[in-house]
Amino acid sequence: MGLDIVQFLENKTILVTGATGFLAKIFVEKLLRIQPNVKKIYVLIRAMDKQAATQRLHEELIQKKLFGILREEWAENFNSIVEKLSPIPGDVSCENLGVHDFDLRSGMWREIDIIVSSAATTKFDERYDIALAVNTFGAKHVAEFAVRCVNIKMLLHISTAYVCGNMTGIIQEKAFSMGETLNGSRKLDVNEEKLLVEELMNELRERNASEREIIIALKNLGLQRARLHGWPNTYTLTKAMGEMMVRYHLKQNIPLAVMRPTIITSTYREPFAGWIEGFPPRTMDSIAISYGRGRLEYFLGKPDAILDTIPVDMVVNTMIVAMAVHANQTNSNKIYHVGSSRKHPLTYSDLQDIVWSYFKDSPWINEDGKPVKVREPKVMGSMASFRKHVLKVASSVFGGYFQGLHADLDKKVNLAVRLAELYEPYIFSSAIFDDTNTMTLRATAFNSGVNSESVFYFDPRCMDWEDYFKRSHLPGVVEAFKRK
Repeated sequence: MGLDIVQFLENKTILVTGATGFLAKIFVEKLLRIQPNVKKIYVLIRAMDKQAATQRLHEELIQKKLFGILREEWAENFNSIVEKLSPIPGDVSCENLGVHDFDLRSGMWREIDIIVSSAATTKFDERYDIALAVNTFGAKHVAEFAVRCVNIKMLLHISTAYVCGNMTGIIQEKAFSMGETLNGSRKLDVNEEKLLVEELMNELRERNASEREIIIALKNLGLQRARLHGWPNTYTLTKAMGEMMVRYHLKQNIPLAVMRPTIITSTYREPFAGWIEGFPPRTMDSIAISYGRGRLEYFLGKPDAILDTIPVDMVVNTMIVAMAVHANQTNSNKIYHVGSSRKHPLTYSDLQDIVWSYFKDSPWINEDGKPVKVREPKVMGSMASFRKHVLKVASSVFGGYFQGLHADLDKKVNLAVRLAELYEPYIFSSAIFDDTNTMTLRATAFNSGVNSESVFYFDPRCMDWEDYFKRSHLPGVVEAFKRK
């Protein structure tokens, strides 16, 4: 009998940053459901004070449908279990994670066993100042906080598989070295990037730039810097730099596991199938919704491109197993790709057929109460063909971006092309993510005791893609869209 993962979690104190995010919510729910005897889960929440943090915790986690199974399973004990959640007002972009109360901070440093660093801004073209503050320096602040924790067993950092940028072929589970770039250009200096932002802000203030001008300038700076160093967008550049910062600022004796999930989709099985949250949704779901509503006839992408998706509960299970495996393993430092392209690939044309079949059999009901008839979608296999049809696609896929925007035709075209270019690396990706380290974790989970495979499942080969998308994911996306 190997490691008992559920028992490992007993009496542990865990800090979770980004706790109101999609992935972290499901992580927190699973922890409480499988191990109600966890000692405490500190949840760092952006809020003005403890009262506001507590309110966000209740509204955005505990009162959600997501926690319904936990509520049913533990019935009269539910309140005492969720009391293990301790909301902390803070912000990863600040030193000491924005925890200003010294006594509270000292208590956290004494008590914390594990830190899960999940806070991130995931907009591809986020303002560069915000993306740097959260994704890059936020990672640094978490690592520095971890070093102060006297009983820490390990740090789990959530990154993204797409830190690989536009690389093709087999992508190894390999860490970045500080200052590395994807295109071998001049060395990447994180502090220099921050300085560029400050210089631009000073320049903008000097000429009394409007808020809108400031936003556009900072978004453009992020994209320019990303492309200069070989990344397709601000998100992947700042997440890559975040990985560098964690490794650089964490003491050698603190075990580190870096999770790189691919495109995260709705729950496969737990706490129930098809749960998803957050709109506007990721591009894949935007396209499916626009098509189902009869507003899109063309899909942009290569039919044979592999769309690497992984259900969120499988990512959560990987996280929990990695926590148990790495705890107290001095000098252990691993990258884990969590995806499906290596073991159970889904092609773009597979997904296109599934989406067509789903909306043909379960048509969208429009405002008049009538079902929307969909035609078999056509595929545009290049950005050039996309530009020809850009207006049609612009008003459909990216319609939400134009609400209240009385722009002229050129602006709409430019915005649509810009958005398509941001999503291009994912739609036309030909990367296959090696998951050797993750396979080793699976073997550990499998050998870790009774029912471990059913509790900590994360092998994508167990999935039937068509069944999952038709029975769980697409109904979940439609429900989430109608609920927004």
